[in-house]
This record gives sequence, C-alpha cells and structure tokens, in this order.
Amino acid sequence: MADNAKILILNGPNLNMLGVREPEIYGADTLADIEQRCHAHASTLGFSVDFRQSNVEGELVTWIQESRTTCQGIAINAAAFTHTSVAILDALSLLDIPIIEVHLSNIFARESFRHHSYVSAVAAGVICGFGWRGYTLALDALKDILDGD
Repeated sequence: MADNAKILILNGPNLNMLGVREPEIYGADTLADIEQRCHAHASTLGFSVDFRQSNVEGELVTWIQESRTTCQGIAINAAAFTHTSVAILDALSLLDIPIIEVHLSNIFARESFRHHSYVSAVAAGVICGFGWRGYTLALDALKDILDGD
C-alpha cells in the first residue's frame, strides 16, 4: 500500500527560521536541508513528498483539509500551534489517513506549556527530540503503518 504514496509534511510557524533561530535547541540545519533529506528518504521508501511551511494557522488548516483526497499520510510539526490550535486538531480529525506528530526538540524537557499537544489526540505517534531525524523517522513510521506492519 505504501508504494507510490504521497505524504504531506507540514511545518508550522517559525520553522522557516531554522538554522538561525536558537540553533542550540533546533540545530543548525535549515528547513530546506530537512526538506531535501525528506525527499531523498521518501524516494527510498517509494513515497513522494509534498513539503510545506506556513506561519499562518488558516493556511495549515486548508492544506490539511485538502490532503483528505490527495495524500495517504501526514507528518506534521505544527510548532507553536501544537500547543494552542483547536482548529488544526479539528482539521486533522477529519482525516482518515495516518498522522505522525514531529518535533525537533524534546517538548517534554522544555517549558511546561509545551507538554500539552492538541495534535497528539489524533496522531498515530509522536516523535520528538531527534532533530531533523524525526522527519525521516516519521516517514519510516508512515511506511510501516501503510504497509500494515
């Protein structure tokens, strides 16, 4: 089932500033570096990737809604919206495809407000604290889910 699957990888606010913003927390890689790694890894899994970033909550919601008929899975790093957005939760709840939540840092080792995630309520799993590798781990998890493993 995973062969030729299209995976939407969504990135929320401020992730466009990776490589500049707090590299001691988020690393030195840019979002473009992560996107390149995702495309390369997805191709080894037989996936295609639609990789997007927005600082606008409504735009993320629209992309999630559109994925209902165009994608077989989602990896989402909703960034700060993880902890605040019922709108993103509601949009993700509409989906009948697997969702993996991704965070570059370990959100549970940070400020207490980061410990709550609206996304987790609908995600098949959460990957946090592995930097850019979390994205490729999410693609591996989606392959396993889509393959029925």
